[in-house]
Amino acid sequence: MNNLKDIYNKICSISDKIRFVIIGCINAAISYFIFAIALFILGSEHYQLCVVLQWVISSVFSYLNQKFFVFCTKGNYIREYLKCCSTWAVSYFINVIILEILVRYIMKNVYIAQFISLFIVSVVTYVLFKYFAFKKREEA
Repeated sequence: MNNLKDIYNKICSISDKIRFVIIGCINAAISYFIFAIALFILGSEHYQLCVVLQWVISSVFSYLNQKFFVFCTKGNYIREYLKCCSTWAVSYFINVIILEILVRYIMKNVYIAQFISLFIVSVVTYVLFKYFAFKKREEA
């Protein structure tokens, strides 16, 4: 049991920025997998429902991965989950706004615009997670 704790502590000693990128890739893969499975089961005509299912299910995985492997926090499960949902909502709207501005006024290539937007949103999400959703309380 001590070995698992040592491994966990070693993981948590790596820069949270590096852990955020790694966990982000894992979360993206999980989200896509859930979407693909739902699409296979429900059919492609129900893709919007599949997105909702993907978001609901993957948000739990993402939250747990962020909590335990990126920010290494303890307790506060419901409060942190709700703050994560708020962060994702803010990130979504920022993504939509940046994407619209880039496509409408700066470039017509949606793929490049979304790539740029996702990069910016990822930075914003990291900051919101670190200083809002998973903010560690100061010890008194």
